[in-house]
Parts: sequence; structure tokens; C-alpha cells
Amino acid sequence: MTPEAFRQIVSGARRGPMALLARGLLTLAEQPYRLAMDCRNARYDNDPRRIHRAGAMVISVGNITLGGTGKTPLTVWLAKWFLLRGVRVALVSRGYGANDGKSNDEAREVAQQLPDVPHIQNKDRVAAAQLAVSKYDSQLILVDDGFQHRRLHRDLDIVVIDALAPFGYDRVFPRGMLREPMKGLRRTDLLVLSRADQVGAETRRQIKQTAARQAPNGAWVDLMHQPSSLIQADGPSTSIDHLRNTPIAAFCGIGNPRGFHTTLQSIGYDVRAFREFPDHHNYGDEDMKSLAKWANQVEAAALVCTHKDLVKINSNRLADIPLWALAIEIHVVVGEEILTSQLNSILAQIDS
Repeated sequence: MTPEAFRQIVSGARRGPMALLARGLLTLAEQPYRLAMDCRNARYDNDPRRIHRAGAMVISVGNITLGGTGKTPLTVWLAKWFLLRGVRVALVSRGYGANDGKSNDEAREVAQQLPDVPHIQNKDRVAAAQLAVSKYDSQLILVDDGFQHRRLHRDLDIVVIDALAPFGYDRVFPRGMLREPMKGLRRTDLLVLSRADQVGAETRRQIKQTAARQAPNGAWVDLMHQPSSLIQADGPSTSIDHLRNTPIAAFCGIGNPRGFHTTLQSIGYDVRAFREFPDHHNYGDEDMKSLAKWANQVEAAALVCTHKDLVKINSNRLADIPLWALAIEIHVVVGEEILTSQLNSILAQIDS
């Protein structure tokens, strides 16, 4: 089942007897998964000895749903904030999709933006964080996708909620796209609404109201993901205006393709066709030939993907068609004082 087919089934968009049967089977599988998550969380809640410290301050950036919510851009932003204040920062992540000890797509994307920041990928986030301290003398560990990794103590727990797909269709995986029941939000210190500019004020209010039932004291920050430039594999960048009024074909292999598609439309790009690949997709020769052929068929003058896709393809062209990635920067639109206060509190503890 493709990711898009799965979303159509769990969201209820796909109709018919086979979709109904699939939802019934997924509902049966949801209950043991929910129970397992509840039991796991209860063990950590009731036994603090299971939680280990890294020897440095730790900020976790995670989410409560499957798929991309904008965690990585926020992690990069946080790293730059602390680097500007002289803090020795290291990144820790699971390394999903990495093969043979090599960095995965997200690590390669981050490395281009933070070339001097150590990034340790290990399923055992406690071991990775402790290595960052012992090997690099890191003062701050940023854990990308760490909300469900309970073994590592964190000093600030940030949960990112995507305004376009906030609560996983209100069901726990595999019936929906929640990683754990919504009550897990009570552990968070800071709730971040990403792509907040892409929905209306009433939708934002409803999202916050729903989350507040589980995290009534959680502080809120709203972010917008703003396209900053177009980049190519060998480094050149140009203004996003370069492809305005140009027919393009766009594709991605990320957790939330809808977010990328919406962003392209929001800046006025003429998207003739859009193609989705599974998250962390490794592009082979056949994929690249297929994409070039597809772009020619829809009479696109350029191909556009995400930075995460570009680092894997590592080419400026597919056949005779230019390939560009849309670089994204985040901007705080609501709650800047709240965010700054939280980060200054971490900074004060590092300096003490």
C-alpha cells in the first residue's frame, strides 16, 4: 500500500467495500497498538529510573503524528539560534532510512545547512547523546524526532503540529496516523503549529482548542514555512522568482507531500503535474528516467523537489530538464516572546 493510498483509506476519502473492509481490519489492529503505547508510557511515567541523562542540556523536537510536520527546519533554526550565542551544539536522530552506516537524507540535508555541527545517528538516542558529550564536548543536544523516545531525559520537549494535518485523522496507527494517543501531549512543554499561515484563523483556533484538552498549560508558537530560494545540487541558488510563469513538474518523497504541494501553489508556481514517492525514497536510475519522461509529457520546463530529495539525487538536471529544490526557512508569526523565554532559560542553565 502506498502512503497516499493509506491516507485515503484512514481518512475515509476512499469509498467502497474494499476500503470499508480495510478500515475494519485496521481498527482491530489499532487497539493492541494503543494498549502497547499506553503501557510503555506508563512504565516511564511511574519509574524515573528508566530515564537517562546525557550530561548536557537536551531539547527534543518531535510530533505526535506520522509523516512530516516540519521538525527538521525547526531543529536547524534552533541550532543556529544557540550557535549564534556561542553554544556547542550537537544533533541526535534515529537515522531512519540510513544504509550501511551512511547518513540518511535528512542528515545530508542538515549537514549542508549546519556543516560544523556534529550529527550522530543511532537508534539508541541515549548512547548518541552521551557520545556527543564525550567526543565533542557538546553543551546542548538537539534531538530530532524525539518525542516518543522516553529513555532520554530532555529539558525542553517541543511537539510540532502540522496545521494541514494536525491529529492523524483522530485515530492511532494503523487505523489513523497518531503515533500515540492524544493524551501524550500532556508531556510537552511547547506546542508549535507549523504552516500556520496556510490555514485560516478559525482552523488554528480549533486545532489549539483540541490540543488544549490534553495539554491545557502548554505554551503555543505559530510558525510559517517560507520559501527562501531555489537551489541546485552543486550549490548555485537563485530567487524563487526564477520559475514564476514557468510550467513545472514537482515531486517529493517526504512525510507530508500535501504541505510541499500547497507551498508551491502559495507562491504562484504553474504546477502542471505533481508526483509523490514514499518518505525517505531512494531514487534510482529508473526513477530519474521516469521523472524526466513524465516532465516532458506534461511539457514542464523544469522539475522542482524538496531539499531532502535533492541531496539524494545529487544532480542539476534529469536528462535535459533543469532540477531545482525549493529551500524553506521558518519564521515565528505568533509567540516569539514565549519561544525566546524558553530558549533563554536553557541558555542560562548552560552558562551557569
